[in-house]
Amino acid sequence: MNADVIVIGAGLAGLACALALRDRGLEPLVIEASDGVGGRVRTDHREGFLLDRGFQVLQTWYPAARETLDYARLDLRPFYPGALVRIEGRLHRVSDIWRRPDRLPEMLFSPVGTLADKIRLLKLRQRCLRGDLQALYQRPETTALAYLQALGFSPRIIERFFKPFFSGVFFEPDLAVSSRTFEFVFRAFALGDTALPARGMGEIPAQLAARLPPHAIRLGARAERIERASVVLQSGERLKARAVVIATESSETARLLQQPRSEPLPHRGTSCFYFSAHHAPVGGGYLLLNGEGRGRINSLLFPSNLSPYYAPPGRSLISVNVHGADENPDTLETRIRSELRPWLGEQVRAWTRLAVYRLPHALPSQRPPVPYPGSQELRRADGLWSCGEYQGAPSIQWALHSGQRAGCEVANALQAAPLDRAQDNRHPAH
Repeated sequence: MNADVIVIGAGLAGLACALALRDRGLEPLVIEASDGVGGRVRTDHREGFLLDRGFQVLQTWYPAARETLDYARLDLRPFYPGALVRIEGRLHRVSDIWRRPDRLPEMLFSPVGTLADKIRLLKLRQRCLRGDLQALYQRPETTALAYLQALGFSPRIIERFFKPFFSGVFFEPDLAVSSRTFEFVFRAFALGDTALPARGMGEIPAQLAARLPPHAIRLGARAERIERASVVLQSGERLKARAVVIATESSETARLLQQPRSEPLPHRGTSCFYFSAHHAPVGGGYLLLNGEGRGRINSLLFPSNLSPYYAPPGRSLISVNVHGADENPDTLETRIRSELRPWLGEQVRAWTRLAVYRLPHALPSQRPPVPYPGSQELRRADGLWSCGEYQGAPSIQWALHSGQRAGCEVANALQAAPLDRAQDNRHPAH
C-alpha cells in the first residue's frame, strides 16, 4: 500500500495516532515487530482462561478513552468502588462513600484510619477534582507520600490504605511518585469506574485496530532504522512515506532516533501470578489489598468474578501481584502460598499455577518532576514525530492522548506542506 505516514509500533499510542491520521484524510501504515497489537496491553488465551499480561485495568473516566473507545462494545465489568484490605488478620472493606453512601457507618468505624483521616479524605477528593488537568499538573510538586503527610493523614491510613492501594497502581511501594500523578489517579478513581473488558484488556487495542483497514497494519515487521521519510525493516525492505511517527517504548525510540547511549529511563517492575481454583476465595468484584505492612504480596484480584469469560466453566481465575520482577518465580510462588495460607486457609495448596508474568519494565517511574503530558514536544525533526505515554505520565489516558496529538500534528504539517512549497516558489531565495 502507498502510505502517507508510517507509524512504528501498534500499541495504544500508535493505534490512536493512526486513527487520528485517517480521520484527517491520510493513509497510515502501522508496522509492529511482534505478533499482535496492543504493546503492553495484551491478553493471552490459555487452557480456557484469559490472562492479561500483568495487572491492568481501565479507568472509565479517562477523557481520551471516553473519546476513543466504545465502552458498550467492550462490555465493561466494574470493580467494587473501594477494596478489601487485610489488617491485623482480618479483611476490612474500604468504600467510596460518595458512590456507596450506605457504607458510611462501616467506614466511620473501619480500622483503616482515624476519624480525622476520613474527614481529610473528603478534603483530598475536593482538592483532586479542582481545576482542569493542565492546572493539576502545574501545581507545586512533591512526592505522593510527602503530600499525604503534609495534608495531615496519619501513618495508620498511609500504611494500611494509601500504600497498598496506590503502590499497586504505580508499582512504587513507598509512594515516591509525583504528587501530581497521584492527584490525577485519585481523580480517575473518584469520577469513574475501575473496570475490565468482559473478554480481557486485549479487547481495547483490538477495538482500535478493527477501525483500521486490514492492510493498514503489518505485524512481524521490525524497523531497523529510519532514513529521512523512509523506514528500513530488519528484512531489508524499505518503506517510504511523507512522514514517520515512532510509537515504541523508550529504549526502542532512542535506538531509532540514534540517540547517544545514556542512562535508561528508570522503570518499575512487577510480577503477576495467575492461578486456577475451583472457586474464588472471595466473592464479588473486589480488589484484595495487603495492609499488614509486611510480606511480598501487594494485591489479589479475581477476574472471573467480574466476567465469566476469564475462566472456563467450573473454574475461577485468581491473580496475585507483587512488586519487583527479579526473584525466581518458583521461589516467589512458595513465599506467596505461604503468605496466603493464614489469609485464605488450606485451599491455597490446591490452586494450580497457570502462568507468571515477570515485567521488569512494567511502568516508567513517575517520580518528580512530572510535567503536564499534553505539553511534551512530539516533533523530532522534519517529517519525524514520536509519541507514547513514557514521555509524560504512563497510563492508558496519556498513551491515547499522545497518539491523538501526534496524528493531529502530522496531519496539520502535511496538509500545510503544499501551500508552503507554493509560497517558497513564489518567493525564490536570492
